[in-house]
Amino acid sequence: MNNYQTKTNALIFGASRGIGLGFVKALLEKQDVNIYATYRRRNVSTELLSLETTHPQALHCLAVDVTKEDQIANLSDYIQQTESKLHLVINCVGILHQGALQPEKSVGQIHSENLVYYFRVNSIASALIAKHFLPLFCHSNKSILAFIGAKIGSISDNNLGGWYGYRASKAALNMLMRTIAIEYGRKCPQTIVVSLHPGTTDTDLSKPFQKNIPPHQLFSIERTVNQLLKVINSLTEDDSGYFFSWDGNRVPW
Repeated sequence: MNNYQTKTNALIFGASRGIGLGFVKALLEKQDVNIYATYRRRNVSTELLSLETTHPQALHCLAVDVTKEDQIANLSDYIQQTESKLHLVINCVGILHQGALQPEKSVGQIHSENLVYYFRVNSIASALIAKHFLPLFCHSNKSILAFIGAKIGSISDNNLGGWYGYRASKAALNMLMRTIAIEYGRKCPQTIVVSLHPGTTDTDLSKPFQKNIPPHQLFSIERTVNQLLKVINSLTEDDSGYFFSWDGNRVPW
């Protein structure tokens, strides 16, 4: 990420495990990087917090629940006390299943509370991040605001049905991202706003559904992160407002 300037200020939401933790590890290998990383529960964030201990100058870990707007706002205020700008923000927080919350196989399995929770985590959180961190993107350096989406949120690509809440919340993320990109284009024209499809990655999110996935289509976290960083580094201002796959191709809405 050294193509911006001498020092890159990065913020990774959902860095306690999976792709988010992978981004932190990859960025720590770079020189002149300053990383803010969020986690929700300290007891499942031991690896991330261990990295903070070994990289105290480069990594700063903070507890944030992205479903709580006041916590997102407080984080922005906290970072603005020491930084005037951010150059890379990636929201890796997402939910597909959690305890009794499971992807719906039929319309009869839809529950309004579950739908609301899918949207709060997978869609609304990203809009709130864009809202409260806009001031840190109003500068003259090229910057990236990226949200981890999912190809399953593509309406035109939906040929199987099911997974109502997850599909709909990821489709909503794309609409929010597109609209955010338009406003950021006016207020922070150096910021590129995108959604990113990581491909099926070997994480806790995908584990219950890996049985029928061919081995060559199941990516390690390290591979996914390296692929997404390659896409991020290749983005231009003309790419803002679009949905990109891990291979750099645009994903249809």
